[in-house]
Amino acid sequence: MPGIEFKAMREFAAAQTARDPLAHFRERFHIPKMADGSDCIYLCGQSLGLQPKSAREYVEQELQDWARLGVDGQLHARNPWIPYHELLTAPISRLVGALPIEVVAMNSLTVNLHMMMVSFYRPTPQCHKILIEANAFPSDQYAVKSQVQYHGYDPAVSLMEVAPRPGECAIRTEDIEKLIDAEGKKIALIMLGGVNYYSGQAFDFSRITAAGHAKGCVVAFDLAHAIGNLPLKLHDWNVDFAVWCSYKYLNGGPGAIAGCFVHERHARHPKLPRFTGWWGHDKENRFLMKPDFHPIPGAEGWQLSNPSILSAAALRSSLDIFDEAQMERLRAKSALLTGYLEFLLDQDRSKRFSIITPRDSAQRGAQLSLRVNENGRAICDALAKEGIICDWREPDILRVAPVPLYNTFLDVYTFAEKFLSATQR
Repeated sequence: MPGIEFKAMREFAAAQTARDPLAHFRERFHIPKMADGSDCIYLCGQSLGLQPKSAREYVEQELQDWARLGVDGQLHARNPWIPYHELLTAPISRLVGALPIEVVAMNSLTVNLHMMMVSFYRPTPQCHKILIEANAFPSDQYAVKSQVQYHGYDPAVSLMEVAPRPGECAIRTEDIEKLIDAEGKKIALIMLGGVNYYSGQAFDFSRITAAGHAKGCVVAFDLAHAIGNLPLKLHDWNVDFAVWCSYKYLNGGPGAIAGCFVHERHARHPKLPRFTGWWGHDKENRFLMKPDFHPIPGAEGWQLSNPSILSAAALRSSLDIFDEAQMERLRAKSALLTGYLEFLLDQDRSKRFSIITPRDSAQRGAQLSLRVNENGRAICDALAKEGIICDWREPDILRVAPVPLYNTFLDVYTFAEKFLSATQR
């Protein structure tokens, strides 16, 4: 990596950990413990982020106001509950590169995906296909297939998958562009994962969006593995919509409130088809309880119900840390951590495993996916017993994610040392 000559030595890892300008953020999180009280090495932030220590304070504030005020907390809590979700708007907009009007915290990821497809997947007999990546996250596959079927089409015909070339693990951007150029007039929606959950490949948002729009396609992304992991510029890239969960890199807690982006060019189209609920109704008239729906301009107009305040409070505690740490600095550290992990793993020439995540740091985030040729699940379990928490995906993938907010170079070194030892047994 530029600026640092990596060395496969514990002393080097310790020195890099000591001089890390972001190291103090680790102290802001609860690190899982082993039975002897020592810290685990937690490399599973791509699945569930760790709890900010401040989350308890943020949530307890709302519990105290609920106990003290009851329903009056809607208007008179320290952070009034009716507009509480608006406290998340600015930090989320900064993380995804959006205008405040373009984002909202609401629902869960797949609910938001369905809500968006109601509005933006409008198939016709001539243009009814959805393009996704091969091996997309199962919930995305289920959602798009069910939407295709809901509109009376056959997923076997209407669902298109773009896959890596034979013998390759990543999907080439030029192959996506060629497919869009050839089939774009038949594609109603391009819906890709910003970062593929399985391979860890990060897609080229800008090029894919431009290619899709050139053919009249709606272009969208599932940011579950991208938000809080990569710097994003959804507004500038001209993405139509995006959805995400908040419990991975965003550390919002299990099942945390999710989020949605809708580009501002769609912000003031009240006749755009959508499923509606009262929390998306014009704020000035919401409590007049009139029967006709008038959407709030922007992403808020897709809200259904008032959000969980306790979930929003936990997420807010983490978003405040992101604002303090700054995404560009986190990304720089992430590239170094993941690059160091790659370097250490490359010291082994045994062919007992391979890295399927792109080598180009611009095409990945914090995650490396390792294809383990033999006994991979047993190796993952053995690492867990030693306090090294990773993630296994059938049939042969070990996912490892050094998260810059709370992982260290020593974490990476120790994982590599233990993993390489385990593969040699």
